[in-house]
Amino acid sequence: MAKKTEIFDIVDGHDRIVGQAPRSLCHGDPSLIHRVAHVLVFNPRGELLLQKRSNRKDIQPGRWDTSVGGHLDPGETYLEAATREMYEELGIAGIPLTFLYRSQIRNNVESENVSTYLARFNGEVEFCTDEIDAVRYWSAGQIEAALGSGVFTPNFEEEWALWKDWCRRYPVNDKDRIAFCAGDTFPDLCSQLVASLEAVRQ
Repeated sequence: MAKKTEIFDIVDGHDRIVGQAPRSLCHGDPSLIHRVAHVLVFNPRGELLLQKRSNRKDIQPGRWDTSVGGHLDPGETYLEAATREMYEELGIAGIPLTFLYRSQIRNNVESENVSTYLARFNGEVEFCTDEIDAVRYWSAGQIEAALGSGVFTPNFEEEWALWKDWCRRYPVNDKDRIAFCAGDTFPDLCSQLVASLEAVRQ
């Protein structure tokens, strides 16, 4: 059976939809800006879940990448895509997502507008074996030690820099509070997460 052609909304510099194009054109033509949702999934110990991209992937096969990352379906919001992709890729559903920041990926292969969300999860991960070869939690120190080695995708290394910048701009003062809010407000991170990130705030 023929594989279904994926269609993406194409946007302008202000993230306004201006048309549509198939995935095959978007990955290879940087003039076709399209939308992507990311989720950073942390456990209560402050470790970040990363996925190892399948060796069958057309882009960055076999490298470790952001917890969740996927393109928006036509007409879908960033939050809707983040929720859907988290379930499709990791089997995680029914937990709140907190919006963190927007960013842009621009290279000689593709152009993406990205919205990144935060989730806290302490359950079993059932990842999609068609797209992912493995998942594991990484401490901040382990990530820092592996940066620039080729272990991670370039996009994840950019994401990690953005996350560290977010941590510097929004420090947590009350370490006894745990509040992961859905969709529109910044969370107070749990004390274990705060402790694990002290090194990246320096």
